[in-house]
Formats: sequence, structure tokens, C-alpha cells
Amino acid sequence: MPKEIERLTAIEEDTMNIIWQLGTCNIRQVLAEVPEPKPPYTTLASVFKNLERKHYIKPFREGKTYHYRICISREEYATRTMHRMVDNYFTGSYKHLVQFFAAGSDISVKDLREVIDMIEKGEESE
Repeated sequence: MPKEIERLTAIEEDTMNIIWQLGTCNIRQVLAEVPEPKPPYTTLASVFKNLERKHYIKPFREGKTYHYRICISREEYATRTMHRMVDNYFTGSYKHLVQFFAAGSDISVKDLREVIDMIEKGEESE
């Protein structure tokens, strides 16, 4: 798996969210979970090819059908995406990220205190 994962387009991310929910699956299973209006099968097959090229999924054959295994977990994707966001928008500073949300009133002082408590407890348990 490459150290730096490629970014996903909106349709790729939507598709991966379904794949993460289903686990090992095939294109038809994912298509059944896609909300209306459903894309054509061929469009979704192209998305799968892109996800394979980007190393998010890996195909294997079962009978006449290709199934796909997950190569990058949702947690790993979220972690790498957040690190990239912090690097790109907050000069690599998590302090600036928290200040951004605190300044916009998206996070309360109570929530901030709870986060600090969680961090301190995590440090104590290590």
C-alpha cells in the first residue's frame, strides 16, 4: 500500500462508504445500495476500476463474478484525510484546527474540556 493515498472524488467516496459498510462485495451488491437515481452499472464499474487503481480495493474472482476486498479501512482513510486537511488548511497545527472550530462556535467550551479530558486520560493510560 502506498504511503500517500490518492484523494477520492465524491462518487468514489460515496462508493467506498458503501463498500466499507458491506465488506467484501461485488459491483451489483454495491449498486443495490446506491440511492436513486442509480448510475448505470458501467459507470459504477469504472468507479471500481479507479478505486482499484488507487489501491482502495483489490479484486478476486469467485466463480464467474469479481468480488472486491477492502485495502484501506475507513479509519485509515479518515486519519490520512484529516492529517492532509490539517497540513493543507491549518499549517499542520491541530491547535489552529481547534481554534478554527472554537472561533466559529461550532464547538462549545464544555466540548473542548471533554476533549482535553479524553486526551489527558489517553496520555495517562500509555
